[in-house]
Amino acid sequence: MLTLSLGPILWFWSRQSVFDFYAEAAEWPVERIHLGETVCSRRRELKLEDWLALARELAACGKEVVLSSQTLIESEADLRTLRRLCEQQEFRVEANDQSAMQLLIDQGVPFVTGPAVNVYNSATLKILAQRGLQGWNLPVELSRQTLAALLAELQEQGLVLPVEVFAWGFLPLAWSSRCFTARHYNLPKDRCEFRCLQHPDGLSLRSRESQELFRLNGVSTLSGYRYDLLRELPSMAAMGVDAVRLSPEWQGMAEVVQRFDAVRRGEQPATDPLQLVEAPPCNGYWYGQPGMASA
Repeated sequence: MLTLSLGPILWFWSRQSVFDFYAEAAEWPVERIHLGETVCSRRRELKLEDWLALARELAACGKEVVLSSQTLIESEADLRTLRRLCEQQEFRVEANDQSAMQLLIDQGVPFVTGPAVNVYNSATLKILAQRGLQGWNLPVELSRQTLAALLAELQEQGLVLPVEVFAWGFLPLAWSSRCFTARHYNLPKDRCEFRCLQHPDGLSLRSRESQELFRLNGVSTLSGYRYDLLRELPSMAAMGVDAVRLSPEWQGMAEVVQRFDAVRRGEQPATDPLQLVEAPPCNGYWYGQPGMASA
């Protein structure tokens, strides 16, 4: 049966909101929970010690906990935090950029990769597996055909590497040294007044035709449409996918998890897209089409 994996919170929420969210998540039917700040080092509501404390509590509830690294490292301070994350030995680390992978490889510590790491072929996976890779995330822009080919090549080589697929939420597409949320408010990045707190599911960016294009989230840009692969769960299980990632949102996550759990168990049909709030669904990348498409 597919594993349900709760991805790291991509948005900037208050400290209490984060603790409240994970108190609820501890009761959800997810087997794996990713913790950590992956977007912006200025988001200091929680420090590494707080994430570790949360990880211990969730592990005590029977959850597998993975600590996710920051995706864009911009300073020596970021590197110091990353080193501390990689040096702890209580929980497995999800590397979201090359610097995290290199630190973990140098220390001989097993790791997994996140969806931001560009893994496009089996040769890359083989090299990383020789250096400690224990699992990987399919980059969000790749299709099911590409995944099937990769899994077939890995099988031919006798290489077992669990794969996780991003299956719900706004797709993380790009990261920049510039903060788009601060720019929206005509503020400099280093004096942003933490305006991201006012947008717990990002800042919507629409075209002149009022089409949802993107979600601005500090230094990261996400899809304006919500990726939804609920109906693909049976086919993903059949092709050998190990886990599906559900990306946390401000509202409705309990129902999202319940629906995905019911479908993976065969208790509900996997036919209709799951739309709880605003934002159109999309699944184009999965079918090798433009990401905004809904096949």
